[in-house]
Amino acid sequence: MNSELLKSIEGLTAGQRFAVGNDLVFIPDFKHSLNPLFKSKTYTAAEIAYCDRFEDALLRYASTWAAKEAVYKAIKQIDPSTLPWLKIEIIREKIGGRPHVVFHHSPANPFRVSLTLSHDGDYAWAIAIAELK
Repeated sequence: MNSELLKSIEGLTAGQRFAVGNDLVFIPDFKHSLNPLFKSKTYTAAEIAYCDRFEDALLRYASTWAAKEAVYKAIKQIDPSTLPWLKIEIIREKIGGRPHVVFHHSPANPFRVSLTLSHDGDYAWAIAIAELK
């Protein structure tokens, strides 16, 4: 039965060219997770440097985490292989600038990703649309 289910799922995703992922972070709860170990396993050096530039660094860490989660969720719908957190990098060309995704998992990145981040009050969220190139 498991192999039949797997074949059915593979049939549904075969030929899928794009997918959407989103994530919502409740900042008061996220604050308890943001410790040095979590940072080292989740954020690249460039992401940490960006977030730490701000007085409200927690908000930047939360929105970057939401972005990584949204990108991960979108990519996993197209490619079920493992994608570690440090292989997904969220960069901004300038403070408050448009976020971009850099993948550090292969020389030939097969995805194009559009990403948007937002925050309001106790929440940060992100939406990512991933498309095969």
